[in-house]
Amino acid sequence: MQQPTPRSTPHPHPLRRVPVQQRSAARLARILDACAELLEETGYEDLSTRAVAHRAEVPIGSVYRFFPNKRAIAAALARRNLDAYAARITARLTTPEAPLVWRHAMDVVVDEYLAMKRTVPGFGLVEFTVPAPRESRQANYEVADRLLGLLAARLGLDAADERLRTAFLVGVETADALLQLAFRTDPAGDPAIVAETKELLRAYLARYLDGAAPDG
Repeated sequence: MQQPTPRSTPHPHPLRRVPVQQRSAARLARILDACAELLEETGYEDLSTRAVAHRAEVPIGSVYRFFPNKRAIAAALARRNLDAYAARITARLTTPEAPLVWRHAMDVVVDEYLAMKRTVPGFGLVEFTVPAPRESRQANYEVADRLLGLLAARLGLDAADERLRTAFLVGVETADALLQLAFRTDPAGDPAIVAETKELLRAYLARYLDGAAPDG
């Protein structure tokens, strides 16, 4: 009997208080933007709540109202990155007049990750999890489940199918490792390694997704 793929351990919400007013939400956004900018400039080790407050032009008490420490700020930024990543993929694939081509969808998954890696401040250090210590790549379980959830309905798949969940997790882990290699080889992402990553994903997932929806 196939064993279920373990889900990532649920993490407590990084926010001490969820903003309900537009003014508070805007302040939280400034705090996360400031965190991202400082990560880009100084790295995680030199990040501090005081520096974030100064960059965001908010009182230090406003930072502590939302977060107990810098790790929680980074965790909230990682969650925002994952939400943004899912939204970017959804926007690229939302074409009601045409059936979803899963091979194209896999290219979009890789391309949107690359775009964020190249353009989003702080993403190089905080992708979908805090950078130090690395949480045994637990974020990849959430990324895999989020991607499967985005594609399942349009491909006629069962998002709770453990075999599919395992396949998407393997795909995410593999792509993660190869794309990290691409950026170690070339600061912009080595195009040959990126191309091989896409080819590998298509070949691996074909055994699970061919026939799931009209393809080209």
